[in-house]
Amino acid sequence: MSSGIPLQYFLILATIMFFAGVYGFLTRRNLITILMSVELILNSVNINFLAFNRYLFPHKLEGMFFSIFVIAVAASEAAVAIAIIINIYRRFTTINVEDVNEMKY
Repeated sequence: MSSGIPLQYFLILATIMFFAGVYGFLTRRNLITILMSVELILNSVNINFLAFNRYLFPHKLEGMFFSIFVIAVAASEAAVAIAIIINIYRRFTTINVEDVNEMKY
Protein backbone atom coordinates (compact mmCIF):
# COMPACT_ATOMS: atom_id res chain seq x y z
CA MET A 1 0.00 0.00 0.00
CA SER A 2 1.35 3.40 -0.88
CA SER A 3 -0.68 5.50 1.57
CA GLY A 4 -1.63 5.13 5.18
CA ILE A 5 0.19 3.97 8.26
CA PRO A 6 2.90 1.34 7.72
CA LEU A 7 2.30 -2.18 9.02
CA GLN A 8 5.32 -1.97 11.34
CA TYR A 9 3.63 0.72 13.44
CA PHE A 10 0.65 -1.51 14.10
CA LEU A 11 2.94 -4.42 14.97
CA ILE A 12 5.00 -2.29 17.36
CA LEU A 13 1.85 -1.03 19.08
CA ALA A 14 0.44 -4.56 19.39
CA THR A 15 3.76 -5.87 20.74
CA ILE A 16 3.95 -3.16 23.39
CA MET A 17 0.35 -3.81 24.40
CA PHE A 18 0.91 -7.58 24.50
CA PHE A 19 3.98 -7.41 26.71
CA ALA A 20 2.40 -4.79 28.97
CA GLY A 21 -0.48 -7.24 29.43
CA VAL A 22 1.88 -10.15 30.13
CA TYR A 23 3.83 -8.04 32.61
CA GLY A 24 0.62 -7.00 34.37
CA PHE A 25 -0.63 -10.59 34.45
CA LEU A 26 2.59 -11.92 35.98
CA THR A 27 3.32 -9.16 38.49
CA ARG A 28 -0.04 -7.95 39.80
CA ARG A 29 -1.79 -9.47 42.79
CA ASN A 30 -5.24 -7.98 42.34
CA LEU A 31 -7.71 -10.15 40.42
CA ILE A 32 -9.32 -7.16 38.65
CA THR A 33 -5.92 -5.98 37.43
CA ILE A 34 -5.09 -9.47 36.20
CA LEU A 35 -8.39 -9.54 34.29
CA MET A 36 -7.58 -6.17 32.73
CA SER A 37 -4.17 -7.50 31.68
CA VAL A 38 -5.80 -10.46 29.92
CA GLU A 39 -8.12 -8.05 28.10
CA LEU A 40 -5.09 -5.99 27.03
CA ILE A 41 -3.48 -9.13 25.58
CA LEU A 42 -6.65 -9.98 23.66
CA ASN A 43 -6.89 -6.45 22.27
CA SER A 44 -3.31 -6.61 21.03
CA VAL A 45 -4.23 -9.79 19.16
CA ASN A 46 -7.19 -7.95 17.62
CA ILE A 47 -4.87 -5.22 16.37
CA ASN A 48 -2.72 -7.87 14.69
CA PHE A 49 -5.75 -9.51 13.06
CA LEU A 50 -6.97 -6.22 11.64
CA ALA A 51 -3.55 -4.97 10.55
CA PHE A 52 -2.61 -8.15 8.71
CA ASN A 53 -6.04 -8.32 7.12
CA ARG A 54 -5.75 -4.72 5.92
CA TYR A 55 -2.29 -5.15 4.43
CA LEU A 56 -2.49 -8.70 3.06
CA PHE A 57 -6.13 -8.95 1.94
CA PRO A 58 -7.60 -5.42 1.85
CA HIS A 59 -10.84 -6.45 0.12
CA LYS A 60 -11.70 -9.34 2.42
CA LEU A 61 -13.05 -9.27 5.97
CA GLU A 62 -11.52 -12.34 7.65
CA GLY A 63 -9.54 -10.26 10.14
CA MET A 64 -12.65 -8.33 11.07
CA PHE A 65 -14.62 -11.54 11.68
CA PHE A 66 -11.84 -13.01 13.82
CA SER A 67 -11.68 -9.78 15.83
CA ILE A 68 -15.44 -9.77 16.40
CA PHE A 69 -15.23 -13.39 17.55
CA VAL A 70 -12.38 -12.55 19.96
CA ILE A 71 -14.37 -9.59 21.32
CA ALA A 72 -17.40 -11.82 21.92
CA VAL A 73 -15.29 -14.45 23.70
CA ALA A 74 -13.56 -11.74 25.77
CA ALA A 75 -16.91 -10.25 26.81
CA SER A 76 -18.22 -13.60 27.99
CA GLU A 77 -14.92 -14.36 29.71
CA ALA A 78 -15.05 -11.01 31.51
CA ALA A 79 -18.62 -11.60 32.68
CA VAL A 80 -17.75 -15.03 34.11
CA ALA A 81 -14.52 -13.77 35.65
CA ILE A 82 -16.22 -10.83 37.34
CA ALA A 83 -18.87 -13.17 38.77
CA ILE A 84 -16.13 -15.40 40.16
CA ILE A 85 -14.26 -12.39 41.58
CA ILE A 86 -17.45 -11.16 43.30
CA ASN A 87 -17.95 -14.59 44.87
CA ILE A 88 -14.33 -14.69 46.02
CA TYR A 89 -14.72 -11.25 47.57
CA ARG A 90 -17.87 -12.32 49.40
CA ARG A 91 -16.16 -15.42 50.75
CA PHE A 92 -12.72 -14.02 51.66
CA THR A 93 -13.37 -10.21 51.74
CA THR A 94 -10.31 -9.67 49.54
CA ILE A 95 -9.43 -9.98 45.88
CA ASN A 96 -5.68 -10.30 46.29
CA VAL A 97 -4.38 -13.51 44.81
CA GLU A 98 -1.96 -14.22 47.67
CA ASP A 99 -4.66 -13.89 50.34
CA VAL A 100 -6.96 -16.43 48.70
CA ASN A 101 -5.06 -19.62 49.42
CA GLU A 102 -7.95 -21.99 50.11
CA MET A 103 -10.62 -22.74 47.56
CA LYS A 104 -13.18 -24.93 49.25
CA TYR A 105 -16.93 -24.79 49.65
